[in-house]
Amino acid sequence: MNPVPFCIIVIIAVLSLPDRAAAQTANEDPYLWLEQVEGERALEWVESRNRESLARLQRDDRFADLESRALDDYNAQDKIPYGAVLGGTVHNFWQDTDNVRGLWRVTSLESYAAARDDWRVVLDLDRLAAEEQEDWVYKGRDCLAPQFNRCLIRLSRGGGDAVVIREFDVAQRRFVPLAAGGFHSPESKQWAAWVDADTLLIATDFGDRTMNDSGYPRQVRLWRRGTPLSQAPTLLNADPRVAFNIPFASHRPDGVLAGVQQGPDFFTQVIHLLRDQGGQPRLARLDLPLGIDMQGVFGDRIILLTRKEWRAGDHRIAAGSLVAVDVDDALAGTPERSLSLIQAPSAQGAIQGVSIGRDRLLVNTLHQVSSRLLEVRPVRGGWRSAPIDLPDPGSASVVSSDDWSDSVLVNFDSFLQPSTLYALGTGRNLQFIRDLPARFDADGLVTEQHFATSADGTRVPYFLIRHSKARANGATPTLLYGYGGFEVALTPGYLSGVDRLWLEQGGAYAVANIRGGGEFGPAWHQAALKENRQRAYDDFIAVAEHLIASGLTSPRHLGIRGGSNGGLLMGAMLTQRPDLFNAIICAVPLLDMLRYHKLLAGASWMAEYGNPDDPLERAFISRYSPYQNLDLAHDYPEVFFYTSTRDDRVHPGHARKMAARMQAMGKPILYYENTKGGHSAAADLRQRAFMDALQVAYALQKLSDR
Repeated sequence: MNPVPFCIIVIIAVLSLPDRAAAQTANEDPYLWLEQVEGERALEWVESRNRESLARLQRDDRFADLESRALDDYNAQDKIPYGAVLGGTVHNFWQDTDNVRGLWRVTSLESYAAARDDWRVVLDLDRLAAEEQEDWVYKGRDCLAPQFNRCLIRLSRGGGDAVVIREFDVAQRRFVPLAAGGFHSPESKQWAAWVDADTLLIATDFGDRTMNDSGYPRQVRLWRRGTPLSQAPTLLNADPRVAFNIPFASHRPDGVLAGVQQGPDFFTQVIHLLRDQGGQPRLARLDLPLGIDMQGVFGDRIILLTRKEWRAGDHRIAAGSLVAVDVDDALAGTPERSLSLIQAPSAQGAIQGVSIGRDRLLVNTLHQVSSRLLEVRPVRGGWRSAPIDLPDPGSASVVSSDDWSDSVLVNFDSFLQPSTLYALGTGRNLQFIRDLPARFDADGLVTEQHFATSADGTRVPYFLIRHSKARANGATPTLLYGYGGFEVALTPGYLSGVDRLWLEQGGAYAVANIRGGGEFGPAWHQAALKENRQRAYDDFIAVAEHLIASGLTSPRHLGIRGGSNGGLLMGAMLTQRPDLFNAIICAVPLLDMLRYHKLLAGASWMAEYGNPDDPLERAFISRYSPYQNLDLAHDYPEVFFYTSTRDDRVHPGHARKMAARMQAMGKPILYYENTKGGHSAAADLRQRAFMDALQVAYALQKLSDR
């Protein structure tokens, strides 16, 4: 390739944009009214589309059985009650038929390890919602060590990201009254962390101009018990273009460390620590590179994953490495004095994350998209690692670790192997606790890993789960799933929901590990950023073509599915290769990529996609933005769009406008919008089962029915 300057390439691209994209640059969008989330006209349009879609899908003879089987699984009493280990107790959130919104329960670690299930209910969310006449959806809690008796509960109205934070007394099983000085922060996208029993670091909506361009808090304040939130002193007031300002606190036997993880964008971090300066609390910035991802605190060290190469003194740390730095050295501006390599990445895998115990780290790595788990302990002059034996190739995940002990809960599963929960004591031997009974008959099913070759010659792995007797006649109904963004790795996990129902109907299921994900570390992700986004789409196309070339399926019987960034992937497949697919499930998607940064949290993703207000970046975004690249002259497969009115992360206007434009063009679409559920488009298990059944009924109609 000739070394033509990138700016010249972009100028040429701008000049050659199709007329429909040029029209968008002038903001000529007849469907902007659908961006009014609660607008009367918009909601009337939603209701009309919902009626049309449900009239077809809900009346499918298979729908009721699909929904019932999905709900039976979600509500099963023999599910594994996954829990968080907190100082010798295990906290679990449980949902079933009788507890639709859920129960927060606690038991001892000894009882939990023995699977005795003698739970004590701490909070009944169904009862709370009824008493307060609120549509509460539980979003988690943060409990103060070492007693873990005071917790900050996050409650969402309808399932969105915006939450109310309320202090809860676990021993008394009640919210701490405001009159008694209880912490209570009104609804906002927000975060809080315990500094001590009477002090919080909090980032929330403090009023005018205190939220950033993405709708997240700009300010972090120090809130003391018994004082008005509005009067809490400000410690950080970030530029509105900064994506995140998230308070954190580490309470361990070896000390307390609190501060703020600031994200200038989605993939860089600045770490500030709370310090006393002249009797006043201040935030002090650590001298660390931007390309890091803080994993936690271990003694007097900060544990970091590197997203970029880090050169410090004599150290040359590769991207994707796990490292440690002494806090004092980072504060003093000399991190190279104590910078140590804990684990280097491999060429065929990635470090997925770290769980921190009292005396050790558990490092989760991938090798060819299969898990390996390492125990790492500090030794004089460095770190010593040793593998933890796992049952078979598959996925291992640390469910919970405890800063106050070395008790660890580990889950292991694969596509066809039900989840098994283990305890990991002070040694490296996994101790069985319980397993999930098989939810489907896996006899005759096989899992295979294949590799497709992308447009630039890159080998792209994908998993295929199929019936062993499936013939190579191109007639096997097949669903291909993809995501390809934000360094998220798609690893094997026991099939449930849509995937399990689909296999039971005789279909095949595939998962594409395309670039943009995290299966092979930061480089795999960064290869598809911004102007290189097309590589992710080329990878997915290559996997689809490989499935067809294998003889397993054909365009008539091949469908694809993805949500959020994966919904953008679905939109790109629709506009770029409509000939390859007969069904597309496009969930909570981004689709109008020339306006995504102006809608809800979109501005926080510009490090992934680029800035449409920059002419150079707008040019390459325009090339793939699905909404702008619809073409009246093209034939498209029918698309099933679904989203949620309560999604306050990815704006429902993306799906609404795309569906409306296609409908106006006379192109086939189905559209369903749940009025609850947030970004998951389901606020509880019943809604999840309902959405599963809609998707499978649609896929069967398109890919299986003659």
